[in-house]
Amino acid sequence: MSRDPACDAGGNDRRPRSLQPATLAIGAAWVACVGILLALGAWQIERRAWKLDLIDRVERRIHADAVPAPGPAAWPAINRADDEYRRVTLSGRFLHDRETLVQALTVEGSGYWVMTPLQTADGVVLVNRGFVPADRRDLASRSAGNPDGPAAVTGLLRISEPGGGFLRHNDPTGNRWYSRDVATIASARGLSQAAPFFIDADATQNPGGLPIGGLTVISFANNHLVYALTWLTLALMLAGAGLQRLRRARSDLGRATAQDMEWDREQDMRRLGASPS
Repeated sequence: MSRDPACDAGGNDRRPRSLQPATLAIGAAWVACVGILLALGAWQIERRAWKLDLIDRVERRIHADAVPAPGPAAWPAINRADDEYRRVTLSGRFLHDRETLVQALTVEGSGYWVMTPLQTADGVVLVNRGFVPADRRDLASRSAGNPDGPAAVTGLLRISEPGGGFLRHNDPTGNRWYSRDVATIASARGLSQAAPFFIDADATQNPGGLPIGGLTVISFANNHLVYALTWLTLALMLAGAGLQRLRRARSDLGRATAQDMEWDREQDMRRLGASPS
C-alpha cells in the first residue's frame, strides 16, 4: 500500500505550514480591541481637560462682581455652558402669593426651596429665595421674611430643571414639585413673560431668618483620570497578552518550518535514491 508523499510514516501532514485564517482573524480582532481601548483612554483625557476648564470657568463666574441679570432680548441665547452660575443682580417686587415650594434636601435638613416670582420692569424672574423647613412651609408662618416693597436680589443664574426629580415627576395639579422647572411653574402660576432661568439668592439674611439663602451646591464629578487610566491599563494588558501569544505562535511556526525543511530534505534524498544521514 503506497503512502501519501505529503505525510510522514505516522500519517501526519508534513506540508509547509502557514498562519491559518482563524488565527489571522483573532489577531485582527485583538488589534481592533487594543485600538478601541486606547481611543477610550484618549477620549477620557480630553473629557478631563474639558471638565477642568468648566470648573475653572464656573469658579471665575461665582467670584466675579455681580452684573445685571440678562433682559428679555438675551433670554433666547441663555445656555448652561455660557451662563450657568453667573453672578447677577436684579430688582423688582416679589409676588409672594404665587410662590412655589420645591422639595429640597440641604445641609439644613429636608424641607423646601421657596421659588418666588420677582416682577421686574422687563418681565418676571423666578428667584429661589432659599430653604425653609417643612414646619415653616406655610407662608403666614414666615411673614417677616416676605417684603412687600421693592426688593433687590443678588445671586447665581441657574438653568431650569425640567421634568422632576429622580423617579418623581412634578405634579402641578397636586402642587407637588420635585425640581425647579421654570416653564412649568410659570404656567401653573399664571406668569407671563417669565425668564427661562431662575436665580439662586445669595446668603444675605432675610428678616426673621427665613428663607435661608446661599445654599447653592456647586460640585462637578471629575473621575475622568481614573477612567482614562483604567482604559489605558486594559489596553496595555491586552497588548502584552497579544504580543506574548504572537511570540509563541512565531516560535511554533519556526519549529514547524524547520521540521518541514527536514521533511523536504528527506524527500529529495529519496528521489535521488540515497538514505538520509
